[in-house]
Amino acid sequence: MVNASKLSLASAIVISSFLLPVTAKADQAEVHTFHCLHGCPTGAPASNDLIVREIYTLSSNDSTHLADWVAYRITPETIGPTNTRTWRADPWLDDSETLEPEDYTRAPAELGIDRGHQAPLATFTGTSSWRDTNYLSNITPQSSDLNQGPWLALENAERELVRSSGQAVYVITGTLYERDMRPMPQADEPHQVPSGYWKVVAMEDGTVASFIMDQTLNRSAPFCGTQVSLDEVEQRAGLKLFPRLAVRAFQPLNVGLGC
Repeated sequence: MVNASKLSLASAIVISSFLLPVTAKADQAEVHTFHCLHGCPTGAPASNDLIVREIYTLSSNDSTHLADWVAYRITPETIGPTNTRTWRADPWLDDSETLEPEDYTRAPAELGIDRGHQAPLATFTGTSSWRDTNYLSNITPQSSDLNQGPWLALENAERELVRSSGQAVYVITGTLYERDMRPMPQADEPHQVPSGYWKVVAMEDGTVASFIMDQTLNRSAPFCGTQVSLDEVEQRAGLKLFPRLAVRAFQPLNVGLGC
């Protein structure tokens, strides 16, 4: 495996239009980005927009107006203190393809949701690109109890794993739509509120941990109790993760995450 930390972003990502604010289409080309260990997920709709930034890669769905998956790579250098949240529509997406800040008006109060980061803010405030986490392509309407409870606890565990190991940690996270959810009341764009979320945490040593969390999960629920198999995540998300691996022989990452 190439040591991506020694490569510039331009050489680590092979996309012909990378330097332009134009996105490649999902699954139409092999994508090389150091955010994705063993390749980025495949199986997303061909109409999705693939966005590659300094700190994350994501696949934005034109129908849901949210990301089907977001991949990011954490190192000791990327982590910093939390910082301000100034929400912005993604400038690399057409207005018809993404939500805008005003679409979330009244939603927190009426639905009990937060603007939930998929690539976490505090994970990247050690970089100059941390503001990119606040683009709404990286945000979803996430239950406040989930976002501030087990989801946050898992994000903290990811960062602690990086600090304790001194190694890079690779994360892929995404949305599930397994039942109808009440839409955001002020949104004038067609969208879908996820019924749940999944997350897969992996390291270069072949260890992996996978989680699925429902939007109804209690704030005090331990994130370790949401652990599932990688196969279950792939089946329910309709994606193939780590597509460049011909043989998958992962070992559990439980201890490293405190499980």
